[in-house]
Amino acid sequence: MKRIVIFASGSGSNAENLIKFFHNSDNASVIQVLTNNPHAKVLERCKNLNIRALSFNKIAFYKSEDVLNILKASKPDLIVLAGFLWKFPEFILNEFENKVINIHPALLPKYGGKGMYGMHVHKAVVAHKETETGITIHYVNENYDEGAIIFQAKCKVLSSDSAEDVAAKIHELEMEHFPKVVNQLLNSNNEN
Repeated sequence: MKRIVIFASGSGSNAENLIKFFHNSDNASVIQVLTNNPHAKVLERCKNLNIRALSFNKIAFYKSEDVLNILKASKPDLIVLAGFLWKFPEFILNEFENKVINIHPALLPKYGGKGMYGMHVHKAVVAHKETETGITIHYVNENYDEGAIIFQAKCKVLSSDSAEDVAAKIHELEMEHFPKVVNQLLNSNNEN
């Protein structure tokens, strides 16, 4: 059974979607969720779904090996960032090489980088009068949103669309594709 650890910072809708997708899977399960926000709604979602969840601070993540040790003890096959806003430390990435992925609410390399998350991205897409946008699932490296792209899905942006309209379209793409791509990645790792 493959083991998934999720990192999230906010409401946790993607985390919940992944937890539910793998709930009855013979292939994988979400074993825990880690968050940098002690007030994140994702903690409440995890409690309701009976999934172990922990919050941590910057010291535990960047200055000590606390989070790294939690991950080592969990032995994840894949670490999934689902709305996680902090940059991942290199020493953790080195320990879990090619095992950390992220979902981004735009078609990278457009609208990526520090500060480009959630509504900031959707507002930028509308402001630049883009005709399409989408999601990108990518490996995480030492730079924001610059890891190798695994998967992209697109949607149209109408001239009448608000940032909220774009957010709703992106949310649909995330709900549809993210669990499937995670599952495919775990299956392809079986062949290695």
